[in-house]
Amino acid sequence: MMEWVLYACLAIGLLFNFLAVVGLLRFPDVYTRLHAGTKCATFGSIFLSLAVILYGLWRFYDGNEAMAALSVHAFIALVALLLTNPTGAHAIARAAHRSGVVPLQAVVDDLEEHNQQSMPTSQEEKNVE
Repeated sequence: MMEWVLYACLAIGLLFNFLAVVGLLRFPDVYTRLHAGTKCATFGSIFLSLAVILYGLWRFYDGNEAMAALSVHAFIALVALLLTNPTGAHAIARAAHRSGVVPLQAVVDDLEEHNQQSMPTSQEEKNVE
């Protein structure tokens, strides 16, 4: 029974990582590629790490005490992935937006509207000087 759970976790993880690769190759701009790369790869990595954790705990329960370290290390790697993937994607998207890369098919760009409202107009700049 445990083998089927492990195989299911591995299959789901590989499927989502494959979808991330397809999204990186097929999507048109940096923002949609980041979405595919971050969401799908993170979700796939969760299931792959879960498979490693379950395998380590299963072998630890059978008497192999070294496998407990494998589960702990996989859990720490999973926590690191869950913290760094969204943070890195947010930083890349923000840097792309600040450098002038516009979304190709965006209908609404809330960040651009916010930036335009907070930036003073040229007449306001002359009044300050």
